[in-house]
Amino acid sequence: MFPTILTLPSRVTVQTELYTTEFRGAEKITKDDLTLSIKNNEIRLSANKTPVKAIVLRWDAEMPENARFCGDHWERGYGDLEWRGYVPHRVMPWYFYAYDRKVFALYGVKVRPDALCSFRCDPGGITLTLDVSCGADGTVLSGRELLCAALVFSRAETDDPFAAAAEYTKLLSESAVFPTAPVYGYNNWYYAYGNSSEREIYAAAQELARFTEGIANRPYMVIDDCWQKERPSGFIGGDWRCSNPRFSDMGDLAKKISELDVLPGIWMRPLQNRADYIPDMIYRDKADYILDPSIPETLEIIKEDIRTLTDWGYKLIKHDFSTNDMIGAWGFQRTEPLCRENIHFANRNLTTAELMKLLYKTIRDAAGGKALVLGCNTVGHLGVGYMELNRTGDDTSGREWERTRKMGVNTLAFRMPQHNAFYAADADCVGITPAVPWEKNRQWLDLLANSGTPLFVSVAPASLSPAQQEELIKALHTAAERQPTGIPKDWMETCCPAHWVFGEKEIIYDWY
Repeated sequence: MFPTILTLPSRVTVQTELYTTEFRGAEKITKDDLTLSIKNNEIRLSANKTPVKAIVLRWDAEMPENARFCGDHWERGYGDLEWRGYVPHRVMPWYFYAYDRKVFALYGVKVRPDALCSFRCDPGGITLTLDVSCGADGTVLSGRELLCAALVFSRAETDDPFAAAAEYTKLLSESAVFPTAPVYGYNNWYYAYGNSSEREIYAAAQELARFTEGIANRPYMVIDDCWQKERPSGFIGGDWRCSNPRFSDMGDLAKKISELDVLPGIWMRPLQNRADYIPDMIYRDKADYILDPSIPETLEIIKEDIRTLTDWGYKLIKHDFSTNDMIGAWGFQRTEPLCRENIHFANRNLTTAELMKLLYKTIRDAAGGKALVLGCNTVGHLGVGYMELNRTGDDTSGREWERTRKMGVNTLAFRMPQHNAFYAADADCVGITPAVPWEKNRQWLDLLANSGTPLFVSVAPASLSPAQQEELIKALHTAAERQPTGIPKDWMETCCPAHWVFGEKEIIYDWY
């Protein structure tokens, strides 16, 4: 039987910049000016001047011998989400599922905690690490109290672990926001890769309008990384209030797309910006022009950037790169602690988790209900309620099928329980180009269209054969309607499920 974590832990380790000390489990722990309480399944921490870095809780318990486990990632999935046996060093951020002889269990923390939370599991018990640092430094709380985590545990006997995962994942979620209708359309990244123009995007929007004629739920034309002022030089950041010479007027382009009865969307990177309106004092990393979100002036700049995009008329804002910009790495490159050693924020009174939430809230508030928010390279567990959609996996590809198979299919299957629980889960695009075999890509297109999740397609205008065009039109029409959530029947046997069920329909795909 899987043990509960809704009890006092066997022992607790407190890590600060000044000392590391261990306590036996107790409802309340005090040392110097630090107080840790564990009550009503909530772990709360307060301190004054002591710079705190982490709390580690350990529940000693005999775990089932043949159990299998499935964990989550810090941010995006990287093609490696899967069910496994005991891997004591495996870090499972936010929550994990466990299954043994028809007993399913979920161990996790509720969304939007003030700490970066991760589990590890071994035959002798469960360990939960609460990273309460500020970048690479300890956080100076100055008398504040953190809600580090609200613990969630649930178990039941079932023959259907996927249905249990979908049901129990909702127990972690509070105040989630969702699109009012299925989201689908074009995104120009996976054929253009940053090299695009206003003329090309408008032509794509015209094609999208034709392909979706007669559909009441209108599609999105999302302009990805390509439009910003210094993109032709290879810089992937802002100025976000003007465009490069390939785009005459971003507001006028949004208007022209809207006149086609297509909804304009746009990509941006909030924390990389070297515009003239950026003061030197707000950069965390001046070499790469990475802004420091712990400084109020930074958030005011980001608010105005987002307001500029919505004032131009864009109805979906995709914000990207913020996890990498804040921790100095991609999620798969880090375990515990999450931030690299050279990451230092000006304001040490907020944890990294709190700074991430503050950034997401700033973007959503600035969007003001005028645009959907799509997070990309964001920490989904912290973004619930601040984004209607989240890109839940690493990039698919318009250049190599193997990357799409690895990242896309794995992401869709293993992050599916988050769909309609945390947000609409976007497993990324179908990149339709001559470099990717159509026989494989058409299956990925079919899977996404039928899965009930967002569908974005990257395809150069006027580049499809008649047969490809016919299948794409069918997929867009399917994705425009609400579909039953796709179920990966073989998700416990493989990291690349091929056997899928969509309501009454069952399909086995050939990914190889």
